[in-house]
Amino acid sequence: MIQFTLKCSDGHRFDSWFQSAAAFDKLHGAGMVSCAVCGSSQVEKALMAPRVRPTDKAADAPAPKAPGPLSEAANPAEQAMAELKRKIEENSDYVGMNFAKEARAIHDGTAPERAIYGEARPDEAKKLIEDGVPVAPLPFVPGRKAN
Repeated sequence: MIQFTLKCSDGHRFDSWFQSAAAFDKLHGAGMVSCAVCGSSQVEKALMAPRVRPTDKAADAPAPKAPGPLSEAANPAEQAMAELKRKIEENSDYVGMNFAKEARAIHDGTAPERAIYGEARPDEAKKLIEDGVPVAPLPFVPGRKAN
């Protein structure tokens, strides 16, 4: 795991954990890294201090663990984001890549009205918005359960 300090185009700074630097690059290149405060996808790595262990004893100590969704180490924005994700997952049906089809069917009245969340390609989401289907982007990647 690696922790990066990130900064969005609005100047919000936040920390985020990634499996590796390559995983960050892949997610960032796919537009899947967004600001934890405002949801902007215009995010870049911010200047950050390296973590250097001062002694050999410290090198033998276990590495710090990533904070859990609602841990005391998480900042208020991260806690709010984790709570929002938890509520959406508890109160909505995950429809995966069928999101655009399901949202349109609910809007047209051919499927039962219910809260859903899932994934859609940018062109599908744009078409839903143009057609007046009420949708909103989520500030997290849906469908993945927290550890």
